[in-house]
Amino acid sequence: MRVAVTGPSGRLGRALMAALGDAPFTGAAGPIGWGRPDYDLDDPSAAARLVQRDRPELVIHAAAWTDTESCAREPDLCRRRNGEATGELAAACTAGGADLVIVSTNEVFDGRRDDGQGYAPGDTTNPINPYGASKLAGERAATEAFRGARSGLAIVRTAWLYGPPGNDFPAKILAAADRARQAGEPLRVVGDEIGSPTFAPDLAEAIVGLAGSGSVQGVHHVVNAGAVSRAGWARELLTQCGIDVRIEEISAATWTRASAAPAWAVLEPTPLPGGEPLRPWQAALADYVPTLLRPRPAGAQ
Repeated sequence: MRVAVTGPSGRLGRALMAALGDAPFTGAAGPIGWGRPDYDLDDPSAAARLVQRDRPELVIHAAAWTDTESCAREPDLCRRRNGEATGELAAACTAGGADLVIVSTNEVFDGRRDDGQGYAPGDTTNPINPYGASKLAGERAATEAFRGARSGLAIVRTAWLYGPPGNDFPAKILAAADRARQAGEPLRVVGDEIGSPTFAPDLAEAIVGLAGSGSVQGVHHVVNAGAVSRAGWARELLTQCGIDVRIEEISAATWTRASAAPAWAVLEPTPLPGGEPLRPWQAALADYVPTLLRPRPAGAQ
């Protein structure tokens, strides 16, 4: 199977390229990476050009503009990159007879749920920020493009993604903990945002399993098992790293941000083709900790 991945150098894209490289259905050549400059979310003609050139049988769309703060400041550009570009890719895939998997987000929901249950695929969407609105626009554009198509579309929603190459929540918490320790102060972390931390390599393996199942269709919620607050996540991280810094829980309202984050970012996992759910978020985090603690080369930022 010829498989193309958009955004192959991003957090999820690189995990997908690695997982697909080990998948038997991609063959000896492995996956095709569509990154810049060939594939640019700002170029309306890029998707059709690449589908025609490489003729993939499956495209996994991991490329996105995920900087929620910048998305809030530039909503038109956000909608272009996450909404319109996804629609163009979907149209190109249907024209070329290719299946498509698009990666979306918990932020298509408003986060106001208060019954303790995770959002299910059929729950009403209602994004409260431009990033979530743009991703929902991409879902809808892709769904419309595939209406009546012979090829299949799967929408995979996830939440609180982290993992290599870093610059993610765990890495930022470790840096902030170091500063707090040096200053003799507590580490202040938001305690009233609850979500489903999801390790990028785990998500990638699940998507590859979906792709290899022969049934690319439907809406899937794929997250590591369990839910936790930002502060609880930070506390578990510091415990696993053996770092003794006191955490002071604060309200999200303390921070002035351009983008409103959903307070309840928990997704109810849907069954995967293999039948097994993703492992608990604590176990996934434990696999990442050695990477976080690895000494960086001299001069690294």
